[in-house]
Amino acid sequence: MENPIDELYTLGDFIRWGASQFGKAQLFFGHGTDNAIDESVVLVSHALHLPPEIPDILWHTQLTYSEKQQVLELFNQRVLRRIPAPYLTHEAWFANMRFYVDQHVLIPRSPIAELVEQRFEPWVDAHRVRCMLDLCTGSGCIAIASAMLAFPRAEVDAVDISSDALEVAQQNINRYGLEQRVQTTHSDLFSNLAGRTYDLIVCNPPYVDAQELQTMPDEYHYEPRVGLEAGQDGLFFAKQIMREAAQYLTPKGVLIVEVGLSQTRLIEQYPSVPFTWLEFQRGGEGIFLLTAEQLRDYGDWELEK
Repeated sequence: MENPIDELYTLGDFIRWGASQFGKAQLFFGHGTDNAIDESVVLVSHALHLPPEIPDILWHTQLTYSEKQQVLELFNQRVLRRIPAPYLTHEAWFANMRFYVDQHVLIPRSPIAELVEQRFEPWVDAHRVRCMLDLCTGSGCIAIASAMLAFPRAEVDAVDISSDALEVAQQNINRYGLEQRVQTTHSDLFSNLAGRTYDLIVCNPPYVDAQELQTMPDEYHYEPRVGLEAGQDGLFFAKQIMREAAQYLTPKGVLIVEVGLSQTRLIEQYPSVPFTWLEFQRGGEGIFLLTAEQLRDYGDWELEK
């Protein structure tokens, strides 16, 4: 990658040049931004300790030599190694909240954020939620955002099989001062949750099938494989969750699970199951809802087909 340090002067120069280099390198965008210009803004603003929304008045201001070096180093990492921007900045946004991330956790990007902002209404009565489970919590973003925005009086369990991920989640819990209401638990799905019940279980589990895993852009391979891989059909974890969730839900409880592109296979395998597939104004699909009652009614599913 060329070094134009003596040819670029202003913040705007670097943002434009970075975007051009990202386009030339045919980078993949999908970890917080969806285009080269926004990605360049993220990296430049991070290097210069500026807010994500850079005031227009600053676009024509000149960078110092050391600032130029810092920006170009981030650009090099992004282009030559194809490291997703949030792993370079250690910062990701979910439901308009900022979270620390590193390569022990997936980068938050789930449309579940929209549900959180809407307090999961009309699917649940937010005032009646006293205990929530965020299964496969990763960075803790769903648990924390739900505790802050949707259910300010509820207790939330943030559960993950990865101890490293739980350390990241705990760091984010501490950042928002939620130690008294959001608790981390090390568990392989429900294995360490015996005796607990929840008004709402939300889960964004691994759901990438074997073929998709092989063809994903390079950027995804920086994410923990344990957070992506879900067997040949992408439904390994979703099936287990459907089979076991009923015993961890209160009588009027609700289960929400993201399965992404594996939605079609799930419908094909369980044509009689009354999935509610949620729709999102900002885009996104592959998230189903089942009530505790529905799960109990269909509790004798044959899960292996």
